Amino acid sequence: MHVFIILLGLVVVFCIPVAVIYLAYWFSKKAGYPRAGKILSAILSLLLLIIISTSIFADELFTSSDARMLLAFQNVTLTEPFKILENESMSGIGDYYHTFTLKISTRDKHLLINQIKQAPNFNKDHPDETHFDDQRNYKGPKRIKNYETEAEYVRELFEPQGEGYSPTWQIIKIKKNGNLLLFEDIDN
Repeated sequence: MHVFIILLGLVVVFCIPVAVIYLAYWFSKKAGYPRAGKILSAILSLLLLIIISTSIFADELFTSSDARMLLAFQNVTLTEPFKILENESMSGIGDYYHTFTLKISTRDKHLLINQIKQAPNFNKDHPDETHFDDQRNYKGPKRIKNYETEAEYVRELFEPQGEGYSPTWQIIKIKKNGNLLLFEDIDN
C-alpha cells in the first residue's frame, strides 16, 4: 500500500506537470503558433522549477522574520536579536511537523519565563496533560496552556479548526539551562 501511495505521489508531482507543459507546447504548435508554444512551455517549466526548488529548500529559506511571525501567533515577542540554530519541517499525507530552535538573549529568556509564569492559567500541577490526546477537544475555542516541567517552561497553543480538520497545535519551550527557545508546530 505504501509503495502505491509513493508511486501515485511521484505521478502527481512529476508526470502531470510535465504533461501540462508538453500539451501547452503541442496545442500551440497545432494551432499554428510554434513560437508561442515554446515561450509558454518555457514559462511553465520555469514556474515548475521555482515551485519545486522552494519546496525542497524551504528549510534553508526560513528567516528570523518567519520565526517572529510564528511566535507572534502566541503573543511571544523577542525584543533582542536571536540566532536560528536549527529549522526542520516534514510533511506527509495529512501530516505536517515544523520545528525550530533559537538562541535567544538572557533578557528575552527572563521576559518570556515571567510572561509564562504570570499567565492566569499557569499550572505546575498537570504539565504532562495535553489537549491533543483527547478527541473531544477538536471543537471549541482557541486555548493556551502555560506550565513548567523539570527542564523547561512551556506555552502550548491548541486551536480547533472544526471536526474533520487538523487543529493548530503549537508548543514553545524555553529551556531552563541555556538560552534556547524551541518551537513545534504539529498538524495531523
